[in-house]
Amino acid sequence: MDQSPPAFGIGSEENIPEKIVYVVDDESEVRRSLGFFLKTAGFMPRPFLSGQDFLTEANELAPGCALVDVRMPEISGLELIEELARRHFRLPLIVMTAHGDIATAVRAMKLGAIDFLEKPFEEGVLVEALNRGFDTLTKDAQAERDRRGAMQRLEALTPRERDVLTLLADGKSNKEVAIALDLSVRTVEMHRATMFDRLGVRTLPEALKLAFRARPDLVLPT
Repeated sequence: MDQSPPAFGIGSEENIPEKIVYVVDDESEVRRSLGFFLKTAGFMPRPFLSGQDFLTEANELAPGCALVDVRMPEISGLELIEELARRHFRLPLIVMTAHGDIATAVRAMKLGAIDFLEKPFEEGVLVEALNRGFDTLTKDAQAERDRRGAMQRLEALTPRERDVLTLLADGKSNKEVAIALDLSVRTVEMHRATMFDRLGVRTLPEALKLAFRARPDLVLPT
């Protein structure tokens, strides 16, 4: 069972220690005013002059939320979001748009942004959006810790036991697993029993929960 691709902002084993907000906007006055407000509201702002500047440092950045202006030269906010998605970087993104630019905002949310704010926006609305973003970040961090823990438990299985679990996760019966692996049903049942012991579970549903936690891309059998 392969591991999922790395994701930006959820790789740490610790809780999110500081509420870092990356402000990506080419206008210095916007960066300055937002930085001042964010500090007074208990966040830690970090400004970026452009989308390219943000991408250059993205791999080294700590978990946080990002405020991204849609209209920027060279790399627009939409292009930045698309590139982050292409690199499998996941972080809560809030886009800032000009008044009436709803179509662009909708497209940004389809690309993965969690919210959009029309300039000028109220400070309370910004704080609410950021708090939702950090709630998402914390939940993602916990989900990643759970995934890694499940993956470590699955790594204790033998290759044959992994084969059995993968086929069971695909909804196959013991008989179908036996046919697929050219084994007897009794041998499959023995592999199941030792697999349960290694995983520290007592039932197939418990084993499958571990499998799906370790591999979120697996589809529950219908």
